[in-house]
Amino acid sequence: MSKPVLFSGIQPSGQLMIGNYIGAIKPWLAMQDDHDCLFCLVDLHAITVRQDPEQFRTQVLDALALYLACGLDADKSVLFLQSHVPQHCELAWILNCFAQIGQLNRMTQFKDKSQKHADNINAGLFTYPILMAADILLYQTQKVPVGHDQKQHLELARDLAIRFNHYHGNIFSIPEPNIPEHGARIMSLQDPSKKMSKSDDNENSVIRLLDMPDIIVKKLKRSVTDSENNIIYDPKNQPGVANLLTLLALASDQSIAECESQLAGKGYGALKTQTAEAIVAMLAPLQSSYQAIREDELALLSILQRGAEQASQRARHTLQKAQQALGMITL
Repeated sequence: MSKPVLFSGIQPSGQLMIGNYIGAIKPWLAMQDDHDCLFCLVDLHAITVRQDPEQFRTQVLDALALYLACGLDADKSVLFLQSHVPQHCELAWILNCFAQIGQLNRMTQFKDKSQKHADNINAGLFTYPILMAADILLYQTQKVPVGHDQKQHLELARDLAIRFNHYHGNIFSIPEPNIPEHGARIMSLQDPSKKMSKSDDNENSVIRLLDMPDIIVKKLKRSVTDSENNIIYDPKNQPGVANLLTLLALASDQSIAECESQLAGKGYGALKTQTAEAIVAMLAPLQSSYQAIREDELALLSILQRGAEQASQRARHTLQKAQQALGMITL
């Protein structure tokens, strides 16, 4: 039997952070052997926000090097850049013609990003979820690892696939979400009511994968907790403590209950210290291998070339099926 197809992508704008690793990349590692995996750097999504060209090119290669340093294997999975496969944009236009304005108006991320980038509310920001749907449907994806904040976009992809199939036959697979029980939503260290983001203006809010140990320790010491001084997992009433317990559990491969037990009777200082130590230990191997990988730029470009060829071959097949179902003439 063929392996189930899994697709996921991360924007290469800004340096990848611990939320990307714990919530996305680390779970991917366990899926490479029993899934047909495609992992994409979605650079087209990233340009909905203005990017510095030279910095952006560097960030794309940085992100690929981090993918590899984290353990993603170009011999097991397809690693590629979204803009290298033009079928993403071609299918996105077709799906534009099946999406309803009302659906796009309900997208909460558009509302959030419009407020954050009020001087650049462009059409790409509005139609972003349709391109995301094309990313997923193009490879007959069956599973999509997503955080809770992306579930709405995946629902749109499912709706578009179902709508297209209703009118034109069984063209697209209907993707299912794959959401980890813990870790899919790592919160800001300074505002635990919102998700940690690599684009946060406050550097103390985010732990980046290449942060040095002393920086990680400082950020954890400054992290927001509360005045309860009670180490229990209670996201509603103690979101800062719950976030640190989640980070500690995931970084040390323990359950949250085990972490609570170890810290029983201790103060928040102990929680922050143990969390920092666990994160430093978790990131040390990937940080040590990153530099050598990043220095070989020709090897990185070769991986992107191979990934583009592998992805394009599959993407062309799906796009042609969709075009022919619409009565378009394909060559």
